[in-house]
Amino acid sequence: MSLTARFEAALAGAARPIGLAVSGGSDSLSLLYLASEAGLGELTCATVNHGLRAEALAETALVARACAELGVAHEVLDWRWNGAGNLQAEARAGRYRALADWAKRRGVGTVLIGHTADDVAETFLMRMARGSGLKGLAQMQGQWQAEGVGWARPLLAMSRAELRAYLRARGQDWAEDRSNTDLKYDRVKMRQALADAGLSSARIAQTAARLAQADAALEEMARHAAQQVAQLEGRNIVICGDALAALPEEITHRLMSAWTGWQGQSAYPPRRAALAAALARALSGQDSTLNGCALLAHRGRVIVAREAAAVAGLQAQGEAWDGLSLAGERPSDVELRALGAEGLAAVKDWRAQGLPRAALLATPALWQGARLFAAPSLGFGGAFKLNFKVPAPYLSD
Repeated sequence: MSLTARFEAALAGAARPIGLAVSGGSDSLSLLYLASEAGLGELTCATVNHGLRAEALAETALVARACAELGVAHEVLDWRWNGAGNLQAEARAGRYRALADWAKRRGVGTVLIGHTADDVAETFLMRMARGSGLKGLAQMQGQWQAEGVGWARPLLAMSRAELRAYLRARGQDWAEDRSNTDLKYDRVKMRQALADAGLSSARIAQTAARLAQADAALEEMARHAAQQVAQLEGRNIVICGDALAALPEEITHRLMSAWTGWQGQSAYPPRRAALAAALARALSGQDSTLNGCALLAHRGRVIVAREAAAVAGLQAQGEAWDGLSLAGERPSDVELRALGAEGLAAVKDWRAQGLPRAALLATPALWQGARLFAAPSLGFGGAFKLNFKVPAPYLSD
């Protein structure tokens, strides 16, 4: 099967129109030319300029020329690091945010990313060195949804070598990023280790693909288990302690990692050891806080709640507050913020809800100045529905 045919097969079901993330390297330029040959309809292309390397302008110009020759609209998206956090992690997150904003503005259905089998193998070794579990070692997704946009990696079963041979056959040059040979980066070290050991990236990618199948099966088991052991009550996830403890460790970890990450609104879930320790305390009747959420032990249940300290003084942004909003009629001078101790004191029968005090303090409430107008989680005030920006994992349709 030709590269173009393999490319088309990898995009089965991807929403149109198609957008392309092209940096000027061999992988992403192959993405551009294969998409053009595949006849995917009107294409649009974006290049993210991080402003970190002098060569970036030349690489952007290379992509612009290739797009002009193919009749593909091209746009440069500028991203700049603010100096906070890890540069590589921030650049990656910033790149995806810029591409998502661009895709929504241009009406793109799916953005194509140029990751290859070599990237799969390098990522596998990097994560194995860090002690990752099955989910971390599984092959990166071929298609997924995030930030309201579809994403796809149609080159995952193709090697960098065959893509470069494809470009050479077309007489097409590509840009070489000098950081790709700098051994201070973990990915470059793994690339060198693969070459030194004579390991096959394709074989490692096949292993990662099989692990992805196993991961999908475990995800289905986790979804089924979640329906049996937990329910969403307001913004709290209420779990039967005995039923949770009886689950296989891997399923328990998946559920609790997803639930604590969601409740704490953290970009990354808590470390496995820290989460296991907090869960053990909760199952033995002790409360814990972890990454912006609280694990509360209450009447044989484990409650994953938002930590009150994490929302203290947090103001609403328009209609949204702390990743959620309330649907329902209310006066224009009513403000959405945390219930807090003062609000809880205003609801005389709050204990009738059967939840501990610590699980209610960070629940959403409507305030009219200093007066509590409504506390939907406690049935106080009018009828309001909680809408979450990100649905609760495993518990939402």
